[in-house]
Amino acid sequence: MNTIIVIPARYRSSRFPGKPLIKLLNKPMIQWVAELSSRVVGKEKVYIATEDIKIKKAVTKMGYKVLMTSKNCLTGTDRLAEVAKKIKADIYVNVQGDEPLVKPKDIKKVINLKKKYFNDVINAYTLMKKGEDPKSKNYPKVIFTEDKRLIYISRQPLPGFKDLKNSRINFYKQVCIYAFNRKELIAFRNFRRKSILEKHEDIEILRFLELKKNIRLVETKSESVAVDIPADINRAEGSLSKLWFLKK
Repeated sequence: MNTIIVIPARYRSSRFPGKPLIKLLNKPMIQWVAELSSRVVGKEKVYIATEDIKIKKAVTKMGYKVLMTSKNCLTGTDRLAEVAKKIKADIYVNVQGDEPLVKPKDIKKVINLKKKYFNDVINAYTLMKKGEDPKSKNYPKVIFTEDKRLIYISRQPLPGFKDLKNSRINFYKQVCIYAFNRKELIAFRNFRRKSILEKHEDIEILRFLELKKNIRLVETKSESVAVDIPADINRAEGSLSKLWFLKK
């Protein structure tokens, strides 16, 4: 199946303007993500989707393909839907532009599951590590059926418990690698607004529940460090300096 990777890269982030172009170990963050994505599908099948000319110019110099998208896109997935109208493919993979440590083998897992369940949306997840607080709103927590179909995803700890003796030992969090087909992306875009739960949680994948789409989860061993705010830069550079993922 023809598979492309699309990296949404928005310049006007409310919490961190210009985030895709900030340098980590003297290399723009978006370049880290693009290079790792290229290991999976090849450089010619990696696209950066942006609304800003600064990102377009920088990425073009790096030798990657750029598609200009609307400034009015509600989410990164809406940006992918615009790409799907311009570029024909069987599978569209969304890799977030602020995940400079994303593992190529995790992207491959998502793609392989999409090939198996082509008419289901695919999303990655991983076990929360010791020291990661389930109560933190920075980690979307997932709950799913025994055959790994998403039930719900929330910034609140899930599942809850009535008695302390039944409290959950392990929590699982979302990893922002997704796979869609074109029909799914167009339906997502045609909803034309954020769903109530999507807006409440600020988690875009929830819109697919309103569309009655089956969402299958695939477990990864991701150690990715998302760069959401300037304070995350040092942590990301510390992890990048180890270069452990480049050997995988």
